[in-house]
Amino acid sequence: MSEYAASDPVSFTEKLAGSQAFTALFREGMGLVEETAAYLDGPGRAESKTLKRAAALAYATESMRLTTRLMQLASWLLLHRAVKEGEMSLAQVNAEKTKVKLGASEPINDDTIAMLPEALADLIRRTSKLLDQVRRLDATIHGSAGDSGPKANPVERQLGLLKAAFEQRGA
Repeated sequence: MSEYAASDPVSFTEKLAGSQAFTALFREGMGLVEETAAYLDGPGRAESKTLKRAAALAYATESMRLTTRLMQLASWLLLHRAVKEGEMSLAQVNAEKTKVKLGASEPINDDTIAMLPEALADLIRRTSKLLDQVRRLDATIHGSAGDSGPKANPVERQLGLLKAAFEQRGA
């Protein structure tokens, strides 16, 4: 006999978080975190010392952006692994994931990428691709895609506009 009664709905989103596809995504994401750390601590450090000034600045900036994106990605993956392993409910993850910023990253500037060592450029491209996959999965699991989610608070928007106006005035 099934563990669910006929009237119990099956949660697609919880099943998705526990799927083989998620497991593969988790492995890929955490592997990318480890690979990036190894590169930045080893060969990347040596390569960065040989770069000219503009390229060295681009390297420093892009490696920091890459590290930040990977930290956010790892946080998201670990939260959803907790759902898969029954340590947290999807509702608990929903509350916690507000701290994880999966927002659209700045577009990769081809001129900047061209200055970087190929290994770093490859890590940036792969991380960007994986982050896009995670954003789509997040939208599927949590319903945050497009216009279907809750609308922005108009009061918050007005407060932001006022704050920006006063900051410009004081500058």
